[in-house]
Amino acid sequence: MNATSALHQLGQSLWLDNITRTLLRSGTLSHYIQHLSVTGLTSNPTIFEHAIGAGDNYDASIRVLADAGLAEEDLFFELALEDLTEAAHLFRPAFETSHGVDGWVSLEVSPLLADNAAHTIQAANRLHAKADKPNLFIKIPGTPQGIEAIEEVIFDGVPVNVTLLFSREHVLAAADAYMRGLERRLAAGLDLKVASVLSLFVSRWDVAVKQEVDPPFHNRLGIAIAMRTYKAHCDLLASERWQRLAAAGARAQRLLWASTGTKDPAAPDTLYVQALAAPGTIITLPEKTLLAFADHGKVERPMPADGCYAEAVIEEFRREGVDDDALAARLQREGVDVFATSWHALLTRIREKCKSPQVRERP
Repeated sequence: MNATSALHQLGQSLWLDNITRTLLRSGTLSHYIQHLSVTGLTSNPTIFEHAIGAGDNYDASIRVLADAGLAEEDLFFELALEDLTEAAHLFRPAFETSHGVDGWVSLEVSPLLADNAAHTIQAANRLHAKADKPNLFIKIPGTPQGIEAIEEVIFDGVPVNVTLLFSREHVLAAADAYMRGLERRLAAGLDLKVASVLSLFVSRWDVAVKQEVDPPFHNRLGIAIAMRTYKAHCDLLASERWQRLAAAGARAQRLLWASTGTKDPAAPDTLYVQALAAPGTIITLPEKTLLAFADHGKVERPMPADGCYAEAVIEEFRREGVDDDALAARLQREGVDVFATSWHALLTRIREKCKSPQVRERP
């Protein structure tokens, strides 16, 4: 059994954190599904910026869509849905076999809406209806306005991947919004099978503090934050409030580990994957990290549900001057800004391609 299969056997889902047309149409994604236990896929504005900007794989579609009168955001979402529809089809067997627990792909609303709940709600419902795929999540950032939108979108029956979560408190706020949406559906006599996942970003913690702490502290904070969050999530699923919803037919909102590629060249390239092995969770992996873990990763012991030494490690960082609450807020805002920058670059790239003689003339 290879390492990715061992993680799958442990009860953790492996999702690829990437999408490109080459990945889809070369058979590479199918290979990952068949041989590396990959059962889902995530995307974000940065991933699509790189995919569309690299080479000419999207030029023919851009030409057709531009000729049909589409531009900018509308054109991008059509491109993204072309890719994600193909991916959703490849993951449909996993979706059906798991009865909707696994086999998902994700499409993010515009990051420019992160501080506008009303527009986020409208965009999420519109994209969900347009995609018309049972195994496609709409990604909404866990900003204060995003949290407000999530309750409404869940009530509307739209599956949500809550992105850009950086702390236990972020995760619990998003989980509360999910449960409020479900409780309103229950009161209205609606089906409670509306799926959601909570995406906690891990490695960015360690990048953020690397210059502020001595080497013995490097690459420890992100994992401690994850362990603390996993305990809180397990406690939430055992709570009376959640158990009432589960008894009425609700499915558990799963915890997803994001930002799992090792950024420190001095650290093992499988550092986060091995540390974040936890039953009932999802881990998203960049291709490089997926292939590294399949080649030489090890599944040693699952993450403890009691938080283990997490609080002690976080307290050590506080003594070093790290304010984890303030840093979580900063990381979330920086995450929104990074995606917004990618979004603007993505739309600029599409505009350039629409005007390019090479794109216009290519048969």
